[in-house]
Amino acid sequence: MADDALQNMLAQMENAEPYIDIDPGVFERLKHPERTLKVSLPVEMDDGSVQVFEGYRCQFDSARGPYKGGIRYHPGVSMDEVTALSGWMTWKTALVDLPYGGAKGGVVCNPKEMSDREVERLTRRYTEGIRRMIGPDIDVPAPDINTDQQTMAWIMDTYSMYGGYVIPDVVTGKPIEVGGTAGRLEATGRGVAITTERMFEYLDRDLEDATVAVQGFGNVGSVTARLLSNMGATVVAVSDVSGGIYDPDGLDVMAVEQHVAKNATLDGYEAGVTRISNDELLRLDVDALIPAAIENVITEDVARETEASLVVEAANGPTTVAADEILLERDIPVVPDILANAGGVIVSYLEWVQNSQQYSWDLKQVNEDLEGRLTRAFDEMLDTYTARECPDLRTAAYAVALERVGHAHEMRGLFP
Repeated sequence: MADDALQNMLAQMENAEPYIDIDPGVFERLKHPERTLKVSLPVEMDDGSVQVFEGYRCQFDSARGPYKGGIRYHPGVSMDEVTALSGWMTWKTALVDLPYGGAKGGVVCNPKEMSDREVERLTRRYTEGIRRMIGPDIDVPAPDINTDQQTMAWIMDTYSMYGGYVIPDVVTGKPIEVGGTAGRLEATGRGVAITTERMFEYLDRDLEDATVAVQGFGNVGSVTARLLSNMGATVVAVSDVSGGIYDPDGLDVMAVEQHVAKNATLDGYEAGVTRISNDELLRLDVDALIPAAIENVITEDVARETEASLVVEAANGPTTVAADEILLERDIPVVPDILANAGGVIVSYLEWVQNSQQYSWDLKQVNEDLEGRLTRAFDEMLDTYTARECPDLRTAAYAVALERVGHAHEMRGLFP
């Protein structure tokens, strides 16, 4: 699957090449990460035994600024996966015009089977392993799958201990108490909701009472579902690792959130719903399907059989290249991940700027800035889609992003 993600990312680049104006030699450079580090992480477990974990950090491109990208803890983490994800981060930061490059990191583990103390020791050891690669002006990590504000606080603390002073801008997505920003926790989901709303406007459809299915009910999926419900949409299905729930009349999203907060999963929620599988959710007849979990869930089979009218990619790389082609043939538009889920990195940028200035903005200012940047990027994608007669929105988004990164390389030249 990880290798598939990398091949998908490279294929998406190749699809966009005919629509961009950059030097072929520069385009070849864009297909290769600048560096990838693999680290061995011995950790003392609660029972006194020592377990050795594998960790990675891939820095894909820094032509436009410091590397930026999350850290995930998951059994499926691999070098190919972090390479693909770091590439997507590069195009994402360029598309929304942030002065960043792209990176990604991860540790092969299952934190759900570990105690909080074990996860903390693992985090601090991983930080020591990659600390020579990261820094406020070098590479700024953030949360991703199975990492959160607490994880970022441990990384910041460990890095600061080595530095001898508090260095809050080494990571983003921190708790507000140690330099985090208002709005960061909901930023990715808010961005998905904003781009979904904009897409409905572009298609001249009414979001009010539109039916929505969200695959993945973690931080991103739950926030997306709640905000779209607040906008008037009818969220008819959500799912997580335990499976999904479906109600054609609409779910009480707040009640579902409360259940998950108490029980950790959707399992056991029975308030007038039908239990469905994740696979069934992807095939529902809805106005908008929002994959918000992991990569490669919309396969060729799903693309042929889904009855959704629109796909909005809240997850990274949820649609395979082959599935993209089928969705295009079926006239089902896809809002690409590098735009739809960019809200998180936008607010991470705002957090980083606030830390560097030792200043802070309130929630209203942060959310207004988030919406403004996403709206500009959305409009640029649409303008490129129309002006260059791109086959789909993903190709248009890539054209904008690749040209920005490519032109930065052209202006900087090749050293030595």
